Amino acid sequence: MQTLAFVIMPNHVHLLLYLEDLTVDLNKMVSNGKRFMAYELIKRLNEQQRNDILLILRDGCSEIEKSKGQKHRAFEPSFDAKPVFTNKFLNQKLDYIHHNPVMGKWSLCSEFTDYPHSSANFYLDDKRHSCLNMMDYRDYWLGKIPQNE
Repeated sequence: MQTLAFVIMPNHVHLLLYLEDLTVDLNKMVSNGKRFMAYELIKRLNEQQRNDILLILRDGCSEIEKSKGQKHRAFEPSFDAKPVFTNKFLNQKLDYIHHNPVMGKWSLCSEFTDYPHSSANFYLDDKRHSCLNMMDYRDYWLGKIPQNE
């Protein structure tokens, strides 16, 4: 799996991913990723003694989840995946992802390229992100999806 675009928002994340192997179970990959991040988040909250946040995450567990040993709920159980088949749809999603920090209620910065938790500068100014090795979608998809759609 390759990360082609992303934005990390205060309460959600948008990702554009490329799966070379279409037999890979995306649900399982996302589930495992969320579980890994949740363990790390809970560990750090414990280290920082953020009992206020830990209490909120604990209260997010249902009785069924608690009976199975789950102590905290860090993420919503679902996600929304949309396959990309056309260049038009790809560009629409890239625009949405990269402009998310300045849209609607967020106003996290004045220019979307100023938002540090995004791949916008990777594509617009050819700046590599310090925390993530990304693959340029143009290297992969422009020859594989219809250009006139």
